[in-house]
Amino acid sequence: MSTENTPVASNFIRNIIDEDLASGKHRSIVTRFPPEPNGYLHVGHVKAICINFGLAEDYQGSCNLRMDDTNPEKESDEYVQAIKEGVAWLGFKWNGEVRYASDYFDRLYDYAVELIRAGKAYVDDLTAEEIRQYRGTLTEPGRESPYRSRSPEENLDLFTRMRDGEFPDGSKTLRLKIDMASGNLNLRDPVIYRIRRAHHHRTGDKWCIYPMYDYTHCISDAIEGVTHSLCSLEFEDHRPLYDWVLDNISIECHPRQYEFSRLELLYAITSKRKLNRLVTEGYVSGWDDPRMPTVAGMRRRGYTPSGLRLFAQRIGVSKSENIIDMSVLEGAVREELESGSPRIMAVLDPIRVTLTNFEAGLTASRSAPYHPHHPEFGEREVPIAREIYIERDDFAEVPPPKWQRLTPGGEVRLRYSYVIRCDEVVKDASGKVVELRCSIDHDTLGKNPEGRKVKGVIHWISAQHAVEAEVRLYDRLFTEPRPDAVRGEDGEYTDFVRFLNPGSLQVVTGYVEPVALELPPEARYQFERIGYFVTDRHDHQPGRKVVFNRTVGLKDSFGK
Repeated sequence: MSTENTPVASNFIRNIIDEDLASGKHRSIVTRFPPEPNGYLHVGHVKAICINFGLAEDYQGSCNLRMDDTNPEKESDEYVQAIKEGVAWLGFKWNGEVRYASDYFDRLYDYAVELIRAGKAYVDDLTAEEIRQYRGTLTEPGRESPYRSRSPEENLDLFTRMRDGEFPDGSKTLRLKIDMASGNLNLRDPVIYRIRRAHHHRTGDKWCIYPMYDYTHCISDAIEGVTHSLCSLEFEDHRPLYDWVLDNISIECHPRQYEFSRLELLYAITSKRKLNRLVTEGYVSGWDDPRMPTVAGMRRRGYTPSGLRLFAQRIGVSKSENIIDMSVLEGAVREELESGSPRIMAVLDPIRVTLTNFEAGLTASRSAPYHPHHPEFGEREVPIAREIYIERDDFAEVPPPKWQRLTPGGEVRLRYSYVIRCDEVVKDASGKVVELRCSIDHDTLGKNPEGRKVKGVIHWISAQHAVEAEVRLYDRLFTEPRPDAVRGEDGEYTDFVRFLNPGSLQVVTGYVEPVALELPPEARYQFERIGYFVTDRHDHQPGRKVVFNRTVGLKDSFGK
């Protein structure tokens, strides 16, 4: 199924855009995707990316990619590059060059000066802890700072000296003068600048004061001519501040902010701080570990851009709670892979089978299609030899009811090949089955045996032609649906790393068809009867080392 041919579902944001265009309020729309470059993009960002870029595409508008880089201590060029690569890989193009909030630092400073001169901002000497104490609570109003009554001239002098590096870090802030009794805590004289001597990844050491996100974000939107500023629902209470800032500075454009529910994906976490902890404390191999819900991790696992876009389309856009089970994501990915992935055979837990009546020159190989519904994918030769491998799970000495695979004395068809019968079972000293000795019915190549019905079909690999592969079997990273929302008996949140799934990665040596040896990295294939796999983006080396990652099974089996 392709997302390109799926009807577009209406939602409240589309309704707003339709009304704005019909009324002439806007002639075209401009959106933006504004991540902070303090980590890699994750599945929650995928939803936001698809909304912002998707709407711009659908309405022939434009979407800016902007790095909201106001926190130099946690930001880096590595994260910038990862974000750019992730958006591009998902199939979206941003308008013009990548933008940065740091591009606007001079203008942001000038607007702060304008607010000071108008008596709408003041320099405060309260410490961070004192500001919290003065702020009040949801049920109690805040108290005005004793420094709130400073004159515009004194505030301008102090702010200039803050910029010039005269005061130590944390000793002063610049705050808006709004309303300490407001029922919205975000309007209780929010801090818009703080002193922080930190090297910025783009501006270097030019600045020792940095603007806060809420102040920077709305002005950046306005500078860029954004028409619809779309963000997740946790910013709903910040919208009055967004509007207050733009209403009180001399800027022509006033974007409108609209909020949609953020994605909560079960059996995953989407906090960059917590994902960073998994990386820095070694619980995963990096931001692109295939178990991580990051775009880089999902790409390395073998998810497709079309699968992720289909997922975003299916979960929809609304203000209601957006709690989605992992199976929905995996289902969308599986659906896209089913149509676009060639098939090959692989054996991951082998039993050696000796075909006792194999005859060179008589026992023939067959050609097999790479995909049953896509002849344009072509075919490959599936060679056979005296010794083959089958999956251990495809043999049972004492078969359960309705068993249709191999048993002692029983028959089964080899996929694309002959019917074989198990004549003898060979075990080692511990009683483990190490070999099956089977005979071929040479009259069954491409046709059914006469006088009897063989229902079972199993996959297999010629031992002589098999290519050894490192196969990484990935599963969900957590055992709890909401690993960072579990409370202990004391009522406190339990450390989410306690719920890491010890079986989230199993590495096995498997055997695959010869074609796998020459595959490039990021080649997606279905291992017949097993699941969808991809050659590892980094570790797979064509002609030298074969490394496959399991993307997703043929069907959802996690609950079982």
